[in-house]
Amino acid sequence: MIDISSCSSLMNYGSGYLSPIHPVWPTLLAEVDEAEAGPLILASVLLSLITVYIAAKVGGEVCARINLPSVLGELVGGVIVGVSALHLIVFPEGGEIGSTLMNFIQMVGGLDGEGVRTVFQGESEAISVLAELGVIILLFEIGLESDLEELIRVGPQAAIVAIVGVVVPFAAGTAGLIALFGIGTIPAVFAGAALTATSIGITAKVLAELQRLSSKEGQIIIGAAVLDDVLGIIVLAVVASLAKTGEIEITNVAFLIGGAAVFLIGSIFLGRLLSPVFVTLVDQQKTRGDLIITSLVFAFSLAFIAAAIQLEAILGAFAAGLILAETSKRKELEEVITPVADILVPVFFVTVGARTDISVLNPLDPANREGLIIATFLVVIAIIGKTITGFVIFGQPDVNRLAIGFGMIPRGEVGLVFAGVGSASGVLSESLDAAIIVMVIITTFIAPPLLRMVFKDPVDGDGQLESAKQPMVDSSSQADLSVAQTSEAPEGT
Repeated sequence: MIDISSCSSLMNYGSGYLSPIHPVWPTLLAEVDEAEAGPLILASVLLSLITVYIAAKVGGEVCARINLPSVLGELVGGVIVGVSALHLIVFPEGGEIGSTLMNFIQMVGGLDGEGVRTVFQGESEAISVLAELGVIILLFEIGLESDLEELIRVGPQAAIVAIVGVVVPFAAGTAGLIALFGIGTIPAVFAGAALTATSIGITAKVLAELQRLSSKEGQIIIGAAVLDDVLGIIVLAVVASLAKTGEIEITNVAFLIGGAAVFLIGSIFLGRLLSPVFVTLVDQQKTRGDLIITSLVFAFSLAFIAAAIQLEAILGAFAAGLILAETSKRKELEEVITPVADILVPVFFVTVGARTDISVLNPLDPANREGLIIATFLVVIAIIGKTITGFVIFGQPDVNRLAIGFGMIPRGEVGLVFAGVGSASGVLSESLDAAIIVMVIITTFIAPPLLRMVFKDPVDGDGQLESAKQPMVDSSSQADLSVAQTSEAPEGT
């Protein structure tokens, strides 16, 4: 990054070893241009990742010890290191021009304001990309752990859950904002649309931790959440078009609907036909990483296609997981993808928490009060509108309906996308924007403990209920005790 003459002068300086805070560094680094900021961007990314992993691990461990899902701890850890508290992990779209870590980098590197801005932008983009890769890997892993046949079997129920979970919150939220608060039609429609979202990443992670992902409830929730993502993309496109032009572009909506249907059905159909080719290709390779690299190429390819046709990349990754789960490499692939997920997935959850500004929950600030009142209404609609989805299931008398409803509650990063698009469009007032953010925060944080509460029976490593196994253990113990007592009884009794 520095030319040879600079390197020579550095090597000749003093004893030949220069620490990062050596006095010569500020002079040199203040002169670097944008192309030469690479080492400092890398340094700041590494420092950010250290912060992310510590926050994720500490938060996850604390929650695990109090019988809460570790993903909740990762979210809380993100809030603590993010814009709401320590300002260690922040992003430019939040209005920040730097972070506490950037202040340290500036001190170490002796950068001026423009240099800090360049490094901060590069670091933020890198962390954001890693977070996006994290959620792609998470959905790929969830697809691997899902049962395609079961998803198809519960498809009608999942479709009803998804449709009700979109229509009810949207209609109730929009009508209520107009009737009760006198909010304009377009802002009310935008806020109502934010209520339709479901964060498949958060719910799927909790279900995986509870070992309920392959349960009937888990498959219905995942299927409905995937459809919710598709419907959410369509709703977002509609309201974004409405905000920009005041009218809905029917052709754009039709393209999204058709593209989603063709992509999901076509990718799964073709993937199942080509899966033997995948297995043969893996078996013929002689180098390290044959299975994981080939699988990631396949997953990233479908994710790219989904993103290219204006769908979510995570839908492509999920479809790839479903397809590869049907091959003979499923168990082996689950084992090799786990370390990759352990590295990238926490980045996603911590950044979701870091982007969340909980200062909007402060009722002592007069500017927040109107937003909190509206937020209370939105939270009620958000929770009820998704909870009732579990009670529209038909033909499943033994299904845990509350679990399905609670699993659809978290808005997470999807809700933040709605809020961000609405804020950028300028159609949302400050109070309504704050209310949407509060709704996203509360629904994101209450869903994991609610799911833990309704799934009361612990599950062992084989996915079997401990309560179902316990009587067998007890009866066996009693039988052994009876035999022992018989053998020890005196003769003649």
